[in-house]
Amino acid sequence: MARLWARIIAKHRIERQDTRECTWEGVEDALTELCRGFDIPRPLWLNKHVREFEEFRRTAFLPDHFMEDVPFQRLEIEFLEDDGRTRRSNDPRNQFDW
Repeated sequence: MARLWARIIAKHRIERQDTRECTWEGVEDALTELCRGFDIPRPLWLNKHVREFEEFRRTAFLPDHFMEDVPFQRLEIEFLEDDGRTRRSNDPRNQFDW
C-alpha cells in the first residue's frame, strides 16, 4: 500500500514528520489525519497544489495556505508508492563497516 509522507519544516530543518497509509484517491483524507496528528490546521488545497501533486507526487504548503497562524515555514507532503522493493543508499557516507 502507498503512503503519504508529511514533514513540517522550520528554520530549514525537519521539525516533525509522519506517514499514513493511503491510496491515490484518499490523499486528502490522509492529509487531514496527519494534520490532526501534528495538531495543526488543515491547509487550503488549491489548484496549484493539485497540479504539483499530480505532476511531481509532492507539494508544499506555506503559512499563507492556512487559515490560522502556524509556527513553521512549510508543510511538505509526498506520495510514496510501494512497489515492493527495499531501497538502500549508495552514498559512501552511509556505509558502515561493522
